[in-house]
Parts: sequence; structure tokens; C-alpha cells
Amino acid sequence: MKKYFGTDGIRGAVGEYPITPDFMLKLGWATGKVFAQKGKGKVLIGKDTRISGYMFEAALEAGLCSAGIDINMLGPMPTPAVAYLTRTFGAQAGIVISASHNAHQDNGIKFFSSEGTKLDDEIEAAIEAALDLDFVIVPSKDIGKVSRISDASGRYIEFCKSTYKSLNKLNGLKIVLDCANGATYHVAPSVFQELGADVSVIANTPDGLNINDECGSTKPAKLIEEVIKQKAHLGIAFDGDGDRVIMVDRTGEIVDGDELLYIIATNKLGRKSDTRGVVGTLMSNLGLENALQEKGIEFARTNVGDRYVMAELQSRNWIYGGESSGHIICLDATCTGDGIVSALQVLSAMQSSGQSLHEIKSGMLKYPQTMINVKIGSREKLSNNMNITTAVRDIEATLGNKGRVLLRPSGTEPVVRVMVEGVDSAQVKRLASELSEVVAREVA
Repeated sequence: MKKYFGTDGIRGAVGEYPITPDFMLKLGWATGKVFAQKGKGKVLIGKDTRISGYMFEAALEAGLCSAGIDINMLGPMPTPAVAYLTRTFGAQAGIVISASHNAHQDNGIKFFSSEGTKLDDEIEAAIEAALDLDFVIVPSKDIGKVSRISDASGRYIEFCKSTYKSLNKLNGLKIVLDCANGATYHVAPSVFQELGADVSVIANTPDGLNINDECGSTKPAKLIEEVIKQKAHLGIAFDGDGDRVIMVDRTGEIVDGDELLYIIATNKLGRKSDTRGVVGTLMSNLGLENALQEKGIEFARTNVGDRYVMAELQSRNWIYGGESSGHIICLDATCTGDGIVSALQVLSAMQSSGQSLHEIKSGMLKYPQTMINVKIGSREKLSNNMNITTAVRDIEATLGNKGRVLLRPSGTEPVVRVMVEGVDSAQVKRLASELSEVVAREVA
């Protein structure tokens, strides 16, 4: 269950609610009521560094306690750390207060099961149903207790280090880390330093307002500048809650999620014959699909979103999947997308192969891709529109088997994303522009 808060309220499976501590209090109570039915248990709460996290944390804490649930507070911790610690401490659930790569004025909620995975649909439905019940506090003797896990950071740091499998440590490797002024600021530097790297850190002084502000995986310009300035071997950038990662090679070129997934998968699949394929999304670059197929690795696409990638991995019994944004899942290392763990898998591949990041990524040739957001008045006009269908078919015929066309309505904005991908950059831009004009004319 994942909910995001913004100026329009909470958006998710339960519809829209105003952004108030009152609602967070009720959500905590509803969650506690559902889990209390399974017996007295505990829930872990972590958060990123945005200022509203203090307010929402306190409200959730009060709601859970009033339903009779004990709480272990983690403080600022990456989202994947909460998933790991939920399993480690045998908690009934883990809750993360974060809006990921969004700006500080947004916030949200993500729930993990006792296994560190998404909640079962039945539990989600039960929590949503409990939101409509009257708020009733348990007797005072049954009110939940709150404690803080003081060594949470240290436990997670050791876990991350344990996922690095290369015999060659990171000694001699100069790395610049961009922590997005987010939840990785106090753990990521220790992980890489303790594995032997020479680490320089930027965007690691969160003040509640500067999370993802011109930094992190969505805005790596400063990281690129520092990598070149410091003559580092590479740079690593996380998003605000630490479940995404992108990298920068020594030349200042961005290495995105598709390329990182290629590096991890080809390195691991060369040694693990029981792993048959890789899952990407509709937005994954065609170059990734082609490069994997050249290695004899099957590739499957899902809708955009880590939940769809995870579901496809589980249904196929595969291990590796991810998104262009840098949300990468390595199920042989952890149970969810983890920016630090993913970066370590890439570094392990580099150290094992003796190649630099610039060299090891060269096996995948990215196709030029242009995406244009077109405002839409109605989604109904988009479906079964003959003019749009004809325009798409014409472009697909022009591209042949060396390109793709994708129209994808946004799940959070009144826009449709028009994407064209192909070999020739100028042609791709022209075709994307032409198609976006057709779409704009038909769906306005």
C-alpha cells in the first residue's frame, strides 16, 4: 500500500483525503486495529528527512498506540532499510513516511509486510474498511508502547555490506556520493567507506526542506560536476528515500537504471544458470532488450511501477528487474528495490571484471528516446481513436524493428506521455513531435 500526499490530498487505493494529522492519526489507528486482531504485535516506523515527517510520524504513532500496537521508531532511514529491519525484528509491518523523489512539500506513506514485501490485498482492504469505523481507544492497560531502535543504522549498514560479493574490495576506488539530502545521508557514506572506497559526499546535510532540491538521482548535475572536478572514478546518486540509484562514469556520462540493470544482470547471469530472464517496464530502453537478447537473456516488460516489476518477477520466478529511473530489484540480495544494494552489485561486477564503469556499460547501446507530455481533457478520447491509431501505425512502419512507439496516460497528472524510440535521434524527435500534435488535437 503506497499513498502520496500533495496539495490535492492523499492519492491511492482509498481515494483522496485531505492532508491532515487527523487523517494520519486515523490511518494509524485503522492499521493498528487490523494488526491487533492477530494478537499484540509491533510495527516499525521510519521516515525520510522532509520536515513534515515529524508531524506525520507523531500522528501515526498515536494512532497505532491507541489501537494497542507497540512501536519501534527508526528515525530517518531509507525505505529499503525499513523493509529489511521489519523482517529482522519480526515486526507485523513496517511503515515509511516518505514521498521518494518528490519535493519537500509532498509526503506519503508506504507499508511493508512482515516479510518486507507489499501488504497482502486482504490486509490493505481491511485497513481501508477500518478507516470508516468510529475511533475507539483500547483500555489504558492495552495501549501500545513506543521504543527507539538505537542501532538501526548500524544493522542496515552491515546488511548492505554483506550483499557485496566480489573478492576485490573497493580500495583505490574514488567515489562521489550524492545523498539527495535524504534518508541515505547517514548510512551510504559508511557502507562504501567501510568497503575500502575513498568517498566524497555531497547533498548530505538535510534541513527538512532541501530533500531532492537540485540534487539526487533526478537532478545529477552537481554530481557530474564533482566527479569531473575531483577526477573520481565514478559518482552515485540516490533519491530522497534511497530506493533508487543512478551513477555517473568518470567522463561525466549518466548511467541510468536500464544500463545499471544490464550490468548487474549480465554479470550475475553469466554465473547463475538457474536465472533465466530480466523484467523491465514499458519505458525501458529498447537497447536494454536487444543487449540482453544478444547475451541469450530473456526480457519481459510490465507497466511502469515497481509493484508491477516485482509481480512479474515472482510470477516468472526470476531475480532481476528494474526501471529506467534506477529502481532496481535484485531478489538474490534483498526483498525490494534498494539504491545502495544495487550500486554495490554494479561495483561488484566492475571489480570482478576489472573494468571501469565507462567500459562495462559499453555492452549496451542506448537508443535515442524522446518523450513529450500532452495535456488531455478526457482519457476516453484517447482510446479507440482512429486518427491516433493510424498515426501510431504509420510511425511504427517507419521505424520497423528498430524502434518503438508508446502512448501512456499518467497515473497522477492529466497528461499522456508520447514516447518514440529509434536509431536516429533527429528522426525520433521529429516523429515524437508529429505524434504529439495529433494526440493534442484529438484529446484536447
